Amino acid sequence: MFVPFITTRSNNGKQLGKRAGGGGGGGGGGGRSSGGSSSGGRSSGSSGSSGTSSRSSSSTIFGSSRTSRPYGNGGGKPSVVPAGQLFSGRSIGGGTRSQVYGSSTYGSGYPGYGLARGVAGRGFPFYFWPLVWGGAAGAGTTYLNAEDEYGQPNNSSRPGGIETTAAFQSNYTQTIFRILSDNETVVNLIHDIHQNCSSRLTSNSAASPSQVYLYNASTPDAPKPEQAIQYYRASSAVLTLDGYNNSAALEANGTADTPLPDGIDTTLLQCLNGTIGNGITLVDGAEGRWTAPSYGAVGFLWVFWILSHII
Repeated sequence: MFVPFITTRSNNGKQLGKRAGGGGGGGGGGGRSSGGSSSGGRSSGSSGSSGTSSRSSSSTIFGSSRTSRPYGNGGGKPSVVPAGQLFSGRSIGGGTRSQVYGSSTYGSGYPGYGLARGVAGRGFPFYFWPLVWGGAAGAGTTYLNAEDEYGQPNNSSRPGGIETTAAFQSNYTQTIFRILSDNETVVNLIHDIHQNCSSRLTSNSAASPSQVYLYNASTPDAPKPEQAIQYYRASSAVLTLDGYNNSAALEANGTADTPLPDGIDTTLLQCLNGTIGNGITLVDGAEGRWTAPSYGAVGFLWVFWILSHII
């Protein structure tokens, strides 16, 4: 039986849509294998948060009923995971919207941790678990292998559901970006990215939940840790770039980042990054709803920072 967004449908290796850049072809449809092309729109929207109230959800996280929503502020008083729950004794909560941005380093985006590598033994400032890469290998990559602690990408116990991914291709260059996170987060971000960034996207870019793909590290066009350009929300979400090969992710700590490739669509990158930072799903805290600034202002400052630091 097909369950939208979750149940796997086989694509039998079929490539849907014209693909360009570093990734390979993918399938279509909700809950399919990772990668793939999607259907995009035609006109860009604003940075607005229309529809966010209807996209809130309530679920049991660490033994308590909690509400999560796009454009929420998060925050609240930190507490600890109760005894008898998975990860009991670790800190939970307290992370706010202003703290969601990390860097290109796995383990970034944790308030108070700076740019430290890895996610082992850490708390959950945003309640969401850090994503796992499904057995990344290479010199110095022990810090990437978190499956023993947080389970495989298809672990349905993670808040927001199993890990899924969606692709966004520029209609100005050969650039393909992908987001990877829990299913709830990816589905919500597709809505906001389509609203904000569609004028920069091809018609095979993700535009609906039916174009979300189960993350499978063995799929040729699946996001890879060396393609990460920005982590968010305590490394529970990431934006990747097809064709980017940042050796720093696969080598010993302290290796310099590889510059981003020439010719990428930095305008689309700015829009994606700002939209994710402003709208990524957070669990409600005492501060309630957050009013998003223009994604353009946030995105411009971030793109200026990353270009000045690694290019």
